[in-house]
Amino acid sequence: MIRNGRGRVVYASLSLLVSLLAVFRAPTYHLWMLSIIVTEWGHMLAVLALLPFAPGWSSTRGGRYSVVISLAASFIFLTPLQRSFPVASALPQSMEAAFGPSNVTSTPLSFKNLLMGVPLTPVRVSTERYARSCGEALSLELYRPPAALKPSPLILVVHGGSWQSGTRLELDSLSRYLAARGYAVASVDYGLAPRSIFPGPVEDLRDALSHLKSRSSELSLDPSRVILLGRSAGGQIALAAAHDPEPFPGLKGVVVFYGPNDLFLAWREPGPKRMIDSRRLLRQYLGGSPAEEPERYARASPILSAGKKSPPTLMIHGGRDEMVWPLHEYRLSEKLEAAGVPHYFLNMPWATHGCDYNFNGPCGQASTYAVERFLGFALR
Repeated sequence: MIRNGRGRVVYASLSLLVSLLAVFRAPTYHLWMLSIIVTEWGHMLAVLALLPFAPGWSSTRGGRYSVVISLAASFIFLTPLQRSFPVASALPQSMEAAFGPSNVTSTPLSFKNLLMGVPLTPVRVSTERYARSCGEALSLELYRPPAALKPSPLILVVHGGSWQSGTRLELDSLSRYLAARGYAVASVDYGLAPRSIFPGPVEDLRDALSHLKSRSSELSLDPSRVILLGRSAGGQIALAAAHDPEPFPGLKGVVVFYGPNDLFLAWREPGPKRMIDSRRLLRQYLGGSPAEEPERYARASPILSAGKKSPPTLMIHGGRDEMVWPLHEYRLSEKLEAAGVPHYFLNMPWATHGCDYNFNGPCGQASTYAVERFLGFALR
């Protein structure tokens, strides 16, 4: 318990400063990581901000000041949750308008799950080595239902990491959740830049699917019904595979979490350098600048080829994303709308890049609901 009046003021003031990340974009990379905690665990931080309300708080002037500051911090910590209410309440009707009725029984935002966690049923998990890229072995993590009465549709998950880092083991709660509902989920490692440049990761996805297809009978998989799901850089890879000149086998839809779809735009309008060195990453991934590699940039920018032949698409993005501008999803959504392609753009105004890191948070719950609704439509 904080008993010293000055200590309470310092604690309350620090809480207030941290809470500002709930409403303002993070100016640096490390503050961005903190902003994920603030925006997706803000309801818990709001309680911690009230510690200066300990017995005897009003006995000193500093104690009285600390209460006022703590109340302000607690209120700001709660604003992401408050802003998620209208999005969550409108989501079932909005998705029904986009994809039709659904038998999904979950809700976009549950207070019980917010506090206790979304229940996860045990599923079967195995590691499969499927290929080599640039001399390195590639593996995938396969999540399957506890028991499969018939072959399961297949979801290929592509991790993020700015094309140069990350692994298949990241953020596996969604994979486990979907596997428990009858889907087979393969979270795939791919060759990383700068050793592997585009379209290397797309080719790795094809190799992963070929491997799973060769073992489909043994693993009870249905490779004729495939969904690509990617986060951040993995979202770009998933979209590029979905719009590649060579059709992706069995593809029924694509889900992209906060991923860029126009790499010319990413070069012209890079993210803040204190946050992410976009142009350096693009050079590593694509082998140069747009002037040096125009054809590679064009092939890696699925918005350029999006149209009537595009698969059904679900886009999920935070409105205050500091690393990938939501403009990418706005523009793709407009193009798919004009082409008459079934799609939905889940725009979460409170959320930042990587917001689904907390599977139980407002973004985690809303995005999981949207993914489950989308899969029911795309794989019907």
